[in-house]
Amino acid sequence: MKVFIMRHGEAEMYAPSDEERNLTPHGESQSAKIAQWLMKTHQVQFDYVLVSPYVRAQQTWNAIKPILNVADAKVETSDEITPYGDSDDVVEYVKALGSVEDIENILIVSHLPLVGYLTADFVPGIMPPMFPTSAISCVEFSYSTGKSDLLWLQQA
Repeated sequence: MKVFIMRHGEAEMYAPSDEERNLTPHGESQSAKIAQWLMKTHQVQFDYVLVSPYVRAQQTWNAIKPILNVADAKVETSDEITPYGDSDDVVEYVKALGSVEDIENILIVSHLPLVGYLTADFVPGIMPPMFPTSAISCVEFSYSTGKSDLLWLQQA
């Protein structure tokens, strides 16, 4: 299974709460740009998408959805993938979900610091990578060996 871990696009600095921060126009543009790169370079078909409920993550998803190959994907809004979600729990959930749902490609749209921790928890032995806004990593997880490899990390 390939796990694509994406940080939301650039967001406004201020809002009534962190959950309500909107994407900037640049954030929408950079999210679309990375989605276009992903489709041009990897032509990936997503089976499942997990999106944080925070406004900026939902707006990122809405900006990239028309570009990505997600017509048959199941989409779940997950309270577990907010900025301070428990990465160990999320990794175990994604592995179990992938096994039960027979997922080949899953996209997670989330936040710092969680995106870095998720990448590092899937691939033990690496430091959590820095994710600029709209950056995306790809981890390949093998059910047969239980091992993962970081294939790449791309920024917009």
